[in-house]
Amino acid sequence: MITFSNVTKVYPNGTVGLRNVNLSIADGEFVAVIGLSGAGKSTLIRAINRMHPISSGTLTVNGTDVMKLSGKGLRQLRRGIGMIFQSFNLVTRTTVIRNVLTSFVPDLPLWRRILGIFPRSAKLKALEALDKVGILEKAYSRVDQLSGGQQQRVALARTLAQNPSIILADEPVAALDPVTAKSVMDDFRNINRNMGITVIINIHHVELALEYCDRVIGVRSGEIVFDGPASLVDESVLALIYGDASYEAI
Repeated sequence: MITFSNVTKVYPNGTVGLRNVNLSIADGEFVAVIGLSGAGKSTLIRAINRMHPISSGTLTVNGTDVMKLSGKGLRQLRRGIGMIFQSFNLVTRTTVIRNVLTSFVPDLPLWRRILGIFPRSAKLKALEALDKVGILEKAYSRVDQLSGGQQQRVALARTLAQNPSIILADEPVAALDPVTAKSVMDDFRNINRNMGITVIINIHHVELALEYCDRVIGVRSGEIVFDGPASLVDESVLALIYGDASYEAI
């Protein structure tokens, strides 16, 4: 369970990222966060693993106040929360499996980190994660030889390898063509349904949000202006979230 209680985030320059947010996300939900650029979608997502520390209020993950964590406790929290980015964040000049294996680095003894030697158990888990996202045959290919969609699947496999209970995805399909974007969204849906992992996606593509996600959270100027089933999102709701902007062009 993820719970926001009166959460506000103000950046050093005075910009308000979140304003008095109250929100609960249950285990196993598949949630889309939608809204205009600058509305606070990324801030909401990144507050959960404390990439963006909140300014006031309380944010808990499975009963733990994330703002009270530091050092080892914060690292442990983040081990259970996978993060997927628009830019993939891969080392492109090495192999797919080496990228997935980086998820195990925090758990390795110092000598293994220095030498870059991974135990067999880690390699098996990395291969299993690649199989789950359908690119096992690319395990020993260089990342820079892959398409954008394949690279995002590598990033997803790297996250799965750390055995998270939550996956946060910040614009994971923004850089992909429509066909590839749907394929990657299929992966997120399968992971959510088959593995029970909570998935929270910040996404610009409203049509994809409504097609794939069970719940939609609409953010405008740092505030939650809609929170409900995707089936209830209609033109009036979209007008509330996007105002006069054409969401179809966002």
